[in-house]
Amino acid sequence: MSSEDSRAAVLVPIQRRPGAEDLPLPERATPGSAGFDLHAAVTEETVLAPGARVLIPTGVSIAVPVGYEAQVRPRSGLALRHGIILPNAPGTIDSDYRGEVKVILCNLGEEPFSVKRGDRIAQLVIAPVVCAEWVETTDLDDTQRGAGGFGHSGRRARGVPVKKTVEESRGEES
Repeated sequence: MSSEDSRAAVLVPIQRRPGAEDLPLPERATPGSAGFDLHAAVTEETVLAPGARVLIPTGVSIAVPVGYEAQVRPRSGLALRHGIILPNAPGTIDSDYRGEVKVILCNLGEEPFSVKRGDRIAQLVIAPVVCAEWVETTDLDDTQRGAGGFGHSGRRARGVPVKKTVEESRGEES
């Protein structure tokens, strides 16, 4: 842990998979980065056509401590510049999973996208998980929102005046 970072480290055992000895372990780009960059462990260049999805190995397995999860998240630069997303983001790696970490990439861009060995393809964030238990009931408390969802609260910020269209303004003049 660097002197710039006062957060307590969570120890996460990590194992390189056979054939991935040449790849770096996941690493943070800067001391303040929340995510660890995951590298592609492809054996040959993989090309994603526009609209295609592919499962990319990372060459590592991890043992996430109980009470935590590992979240696989997209890299913003890949999304902005190339349209590369993770369709299930964030992907969850549970504390009892011991297989290889793999990343589903999807190309929403207009051009084919090439993934080469060692490319940084996603981020891995270790996060605490709250242990919840269901309490079945016949009634839930009332709230201001109620059952409204899927855009129910609107699109515009509260208190921002809505500009009228030219057509709406003309209708007020008559």
